[in-house]
Amino acid sequence: MASALAIIMAPKRVLEVLNDWGDDTFYFLRHQVPRIVAILVVAFILSRLLKLVAKHFSELSNRQGLPSAVRSQQIRTLSSVVYSIGLFVILFIAAMQILALLGVNMGPLLASAGVAGIAIGFGAQTLVKDFINGFFILAENQYDIGDTVKIAGVQGVVENMTLRKTVLRDADGTLHTVPSSDIQVVSNLTRDWTQVNLQVSVAYAVDSDKVIGLLKQVGDDLVHDPAFGKMIVATPEVPGVDKVNGNAVEYLMTVKTTPGSQYVVKRELQRRIKATFEKNGIEPGDPSRVIVAGISKPS
Repeated sequence: MASALAIIMAPKRVLEVLNDWGDDTFYFLRHQVPRIVAILVVAFILSRLLKLVAKHFSELSNRQGLPSAVRSQQIRTLSSVVYSIGLFVILFIAAMQILALLGVNMGPLLASAGVAGIAIGFGAQTLVKDFINGFFILAENQYDIGDTVKIAGVQGVVENMTLRKTVLRDADGTLHTVPSSDIQVVSNLTRDWTQVNLQVSVAYAVDSDKVIGLLKQVGDDLVHDPAFGKMIVATPEVPGVDKVNGNAVEYLMTVKTTPGSQYVVKRELQRRIKATFEKNGIEPGDPSRVIVAGISKPS
């Protein structure tokens, strides 16, 4: 009797289960699927907008006429980094919302992700700092390959640079690898223009107007020299007497040059000043005191 009753009730239970499944499916299709589709559509639109922004960013080199192909490559690298990070964030948020709509409990998952993130953050904080600092160095174009810079106490020519590191070669030929996180201050010696400051020591008894006139003549001759004129970006200036020191008088002469040309111009100026002084009988105040300093200034 019981078995017969069970046989009679079995189809009814199957129908009840199927009916419940049908109700759940109908509810899911009616309420959850549109939300999932909306999330996917929004994520797709945001990803397309992000791609357009990244493309626009990468095309800045052509629109702004940036001078170097290396700089164009740096901008493309930054564009790729921005797009990758932005796409990851969009997909992660979309996935979290879709999983919640599918009934997945996000609490334990987010808690686990948070703990893992903290552990990774402590372990890789220097690496993260490298990438963040390197990103801003590239984005702000603080220096380029071929520039002579001083960073983290090291001075040299930039041979390679990435988000994580900068590779310099100094005057001795030594190759230095500087992590981006160690770069706090950047001194670029070859950006836009450089300046040579010469302090020329002359005997106290020599007429100051004559010395200033000769120095100006040397500067003018150098500007009109075909070999050196293209290296000079402004008329050399002789402000006058810079210091009186015992039996010597120091005269200041400044010359603005193209980046990297200051050393060549400095040596030629010293040679011409020496020849001019010998020709005109100008007695040096102290032959060992010819002080030269190279200064880099932005435009």
